Amino acid sequence: MSVRPIVITGEPVLHRSAALVTEFDDDLRTLVADMVETNDAANGVGLAAPQIGVGLRVFIWKMANDDGVPESGHIINPIVTTSRIPQERPNPDEDTEGCLSVPGEAFPLKRADRAHVVGFDLDGNRLEFDATGWFARCMQHEYDHLNGTLYVDRLDERQSKKARKAVKRNGWGTPGHTWHPGVDPDPFGHGEDDHADELVG
Repeated sequence: MSVRPIVITGEPVLHRSAALVTEFDDDLRTLVADMVETNDAANGVGLAAPQIGVGLRVFIWKMANDDGVPESGHIINPIVTTSRIPQERPNPDEDTEGCLSVPGEAFPLKRADRAHVVGFDLDGNRLEFDATGWFARCMQHEYDHLNGTLYVDRLDERQSKKARKAVKRNGWGTPGHTWHPGVDPDPFGHGEDDHADELVG
């Protein structure tokens, strides 16, 4: 197991659909183990394979929930369907989201309150569960990564403008930018702000 660098917005793998996993083998087990290590080092609540430069349909999570789902888990080739997304303006105090591939930034975004998740575990066994609240948000966020979408791509016009300015200010938006959890300073200041733990997916 090893901690891998996390790629930052502008890296092509983040902006295209990931490929289906076809081999449930030791390479896949190593990938998932590395994703868990990387997510832990980054203090994240979830991580998708494209975020470490691997264009496969895999994501992991580490998030307490009220849905009877294990706090830590992985899913292969998932399909996520959701309830209706509320149309009102997002509340910065309740709907702010972050992303390890847009490090140090956070913007409010409305998500569906419920998500139905179907996929497979490392042994090819079917997984199926319902997620609610912030856990549903995590599932939607990670699933978006598998479809080449970052949360900043879903922001309303006002927040999208702020996000574009942040990307430009940080010099991102082109290939070649990464950060290394456990080596580079934590961009979200985990340990300094307890609220940060519930933002970063």
